Formats: sequence, C-alpha cells, structure tokens
Amino acid sequence: MNQAPCPCGTNIDYASCCGRFHLGSAVAPTAEALMRSRYSAYVLDQIDYLLATWHARTRPAVLLPNGAGLRWLGLQVITHEQQDADHATVQFVARSKLGGRAYRLKEISRFVREDERWLYLDGETS
Repeated sequence: MNQAPCPCGTNIDYASCCGRFHLGSAVAPTAEALMRSRYSAYVLDQIDYLLATWHARTRPAVLLPNGAGLRWLGLQVITHEQQDADHATVQFVARSKLGGRAYRLKEISRFVREDERWLYLDGETS
C-alpha cells in the first residue's frame, strides 16, 4: 500500500483516501470526497478517472494530461453545501505552478448524484 500523503490535503495516506476511489474499490460518498479525488487525479494525471467522474452531459470528448512543468501545489476546500440528496456544490482553491509562475484556481463546482455515484457537472471560476 502507498503510505504517501494524499495529494488532496486530508493528511491521510493516498491508498486510504483518494487511491481507493481511483482504483475503483470504493466510490466517493460525498461531493466533497469526489472533488478531492478529482483534484488528486489531476495531480497524478489519471485522465480515465477524471472522465469517468464527469457527467456525460458536460464531459469533454478529450482531456489532455498535465503539460510539462505543471506542478499542483495544494488544495483548500472552502465550503461543501448539500442542496438535496442528489445535488451539491463545493467551493475550493487549487494552487499550481507553471514555468516559475504561481496560479490559483478558485471554483464553485456543481455535482449531481446518479445511480448512487457523485459526478462533476460543471464549475464557475472566479
């Protein structure tokens, strides 16, 4: 088992955190858990997982891996709000660095649950 800390910032080892979702041995129980696992998938270039957890209505046909030199630096979850049993939003800030320049992605992501699985629908960045 991988004892390295999970990229999503929970201070739990990867295998016990997002790794189990990436391997398919468990599904994310909440929209926040799915969002964290998707961030980790971006860090680890797990394109198949990202596409599989993206709602079919808004999923891109192709998703490219991280560009050369892109480093993800951290994730901060600001809020997780459950509108009802099948709809939720997660506001977060993800930090990255590319070519010596730092970036911050601030997004409010919308999630829907279908067939007992949370899926990323879309997001609004600011």
